[in-house]
Amino acid sequence: MGVEYLEVSAERVVGRMPVKGNTQPYGLLHGGASCVLAETLGSAGSAMHAGPGRIAVGIEINATHHRSATDGYVTGVATRAHGGRTLATYDIVITDEQDRRVCTARLTCMLRDAPAT
Repeated sequence: MGVEYLEVSAERVVGRMPVKGNTQPYGLLHGGASCVLAETLGSAGSAMHAGPGRIAVGIEINATHHRSATDGYVTGVATRAHGGRTLATYDIVITDEQDRRVCTARLTCMLRDAPAT
């Protein structure tokens, strides 16, 4: 998928992904690829929020696709909307290189104690 992290904290995660290689048959950015970017960024923030000895697992994602992207990179910004002990929710906005909104997503992760190794 080619996702690159640009900024990572529990409050905000920024990353980008190339459109090339992540398209559907018409040459447009695949909606599933937008969801992968959103879940990748939101999960990273959730893991940071959960802290050491805990894990984050996605339990719900939704996405609204506003416009297509055909080249370059798309950038996602995941902002924590809720950070509790058992759940973390992130709002993710994905934009193209002209700063036009491509997708708006929301991810909720369940936070659990890491399994014993």
